[in-house]
Amino acid sequence: MTLSVHPVILAGGYGTRLWPMSRQLLPKQFLPMVSERSMLQDAVLRARDVAGAQPALVIVNEEHRFLAAEQLRALGPGERALLLEPAGRGTAPAAALAALDALERDPRAIIAVYPADHRVTDLAAFARSMAAAIDLAREGQLVAFGIPPLGPATGYGYIVRGAPAGAGFRAARFVEKPDAARAAQLIAGGDAYWNSGMFVFGAADYLAELESFRPDIAAAARDAWRGRESDRDFLRPAREAFLACPQDSIDYAVMERTARAAVVPAQFDWSDLGSWDTLWEVGAKDARGNVATGDVQLLDADSCYVRAESRMVVALGISGAVIVETSDAVLVASKEHAQHVKQIVARLAAAKRTEHLSHDRVYRPWGYYESVDAGAGYQVKRIVVNPGQALSLQRHRRRAEHWVVVSGSARVTRDDEVLALSANQSVYIPLGAKHRLENPGEQPLQLIEVQSGDYLGEDDIERFEDRYDRK
Repeated sequence: MTLSVHPVILAGGYGTRLWPMSRQLLPKQFLPMVSERSMLQDAVLRARDVAGAQPALVIVNEEHRFLAAEQLRALGPGERALLLEPAGRGTAPAAALAALDALERDPRAIIAVYPADHRVTDLAAFARSMAAAIDLAREGQLVAFGIPPLGPATGYGYIVRGAPAGAGFRAARFVEKPDAARAAQLIAGGDAYWNSGMFVFGAADYLAELESFRPDIAAAARDAWRGRESDRDFLRPAREAFLACPQDSIDYAVMERTARAAVVPAQFDWSDLGSWDTLWEVGAKDARGNVATGDVQLLDADSCYVRAESRMVVALGISGAVIVETSDAVLVASKEHAQHVKQIVARLAAAKRTEHLSHDRVYRPWGYYESVDAGAGYQVKRIVVNPGQALSLQRHRRRAEHWVVVSGSARVTRDDEVLALSANQSVYIPLGAKHRLENPGEQPLQLIEVQSGDYLGEDDIERFEDRYDRK
């Protein structure tokens, strides 16, 4: 009997080291950082190439559910569901939920767990390595992919191999992120690999080992799964049970403790796209070692990563720099300090700023809006509503709104009125009026919104009806 293989793609997290591109409401896994597709979309397509693979289960934070669902729909039919975490609890509980899900459809299921933010370009080699790991998993091994090290990196954990086992090796031991001297020692030994954070194991085998070493996590995951709910394309574990689950990784909870750990050396190219210096490493370089994206002009610059999102960026007489421009923030750093960007994000959060939360363009399940201008008592936004979509029926206690249609067609509910608007027409929404904006057409609806009032925050929304089940 052929055991089914269930890809599990981990797409939670906020990618703080890739600020200012990666923000809390639009993290790196949903961005096209290395191709024309997002990293999540690339990971899903990679999973489809594995022989015998079932539709992937994608695990995301619940606040990103509509963003993830739209990106999966853009790839066409294929993925089974989105499993929504109310908050991050690490990879160990996430894998437990995925294992419980797979076992409901196949008591001998194999699950292949990997993050969405990895870069793999040789998909055929990836599929071959995955097949080797699946063979070991069928024998009861819990398999980690080891990356042949390119040098004594300190940003990765290490796996030291033991005796041969099939196409891989027994895992003799796991080493947490070492300092430079220890990393060099591991490399010199010739039997160590970088720990990729990618795993393949039988769903039942993983749960059994989790029960043995972390029964508290296993019990909380089972409680959360028993109380799950399903709506549309979403699986929701019981919220309180999941939030009560201890936080831990697959490595700490199981792999470093089990006697059944194995490592398969990856035969494919691999990069963990966690920081700007990594993106420089994998990017296409010019003759002087620069990686440039967008409207970039370079003169006497060497070994730089420069990314322009909304305007021209010039780099002159500079070396080893990271320069990332967005419409509301600019990062300038040395590549050596690229790992520390998350400290800036923490500082922004502590100062109660908003640049770590969202871009000027903010995505919603119905489309997006972006800020155009703002001042004392007013704010101007451009709103785009996708065909067939609608904002909630809502009202504001502290602001009025004036909408001007730029293109497309709009259906506007204003208290007891329903109005049809087209390009160059407008409508006024008084403070306190119940209102809704819909796009009944087949083309995107674009309009300009002018808000006025003594408070213009996004939390001044009282919803009465919402097709997306938001509070």
